[in-house]
Amino acid sequence: MATTATTAPVRRAIVRLTIGSFSLAALLGIIALLGGDFGETQGRVLLTTVLVGVVSIAVLCYLVTAGRRSQPVGVTGGVVVLVPFATALLMIWGDVEHGPSEGLLRTFGVGSVVAATLAQACLLLAMAERSRAGVRRLLVGTLALAAVLAGMGSALITGYNPAGDGFYRLLGVVAILDVLGTVVAAALLKFGAGSVQVARAATVTIPAELDARLTRAAREQGQDKEQLVSAALESFLGRMSARAD
Repeated sequence: MATTATTAPVRRAIVRLTIGSFSLAALLGIIALLGGDFGETQGRVLLTTVLVGVVSIAVLCYLVTAGRRSQPVGVTGGVVVLVPFATALLMIWGDVEHGPSEGLLRTFGVGSVVAATLAQACLLLAMAERSRAGVRRLLVGTLALAAVLAGMGSALITGYNPAGDGFYRLLGVVAILDVLGTVVAAALLKFGAGSVQVARAATVTIPAELDARLTRAAREQGQDKEQLVSAALESFLGRMSARAD
């Protein structure tokens, strides 16, 4: 589904804000790198530039759902990404001597995992809308794996300490299958027969003189120009088929 008239202005505004924000951050980062001695402040500016760049990429991933049925997922991602963005800013510009608190680190970690998972989900859902049934099932399974991976990662970040290495082995398997599902689905949609081909209407440019004649003929016969052109094409193609036979 294309971006609707309602979402288009909002999407354009968000894109402009994202580009403008990262452009400003990139400029500050360049100034920090080239502006003489590289100290603590310059390092913080550079880290902020990287942070804004990563968040900008995530926002663009969320925007692919604009005007689609999956738009609520993109909106959720746009809200969730503010959590790692705000906590990262607090860590970058906070008290370096004492460092960030454990709660702040965990909030940043879980927020980052959820925001990244939602960005992946937005891309998968956008692909699912133009995919065949088999690829769609693969994408749904990959989404489920991504959700499991996010839950397991968040559990570790919040302090879960599994006994033995079984949890970590399972985490690795889920991560590999998640990446595999994403790569295979994307490859099938791009290079294989995984996407649904949508027929597009042809556009023909009619010279002004011919268009004037067409307008007069349509007026005389009491038809629209489109109906007259369609009838003429059908008659022409019918004659061509008869000759071929």
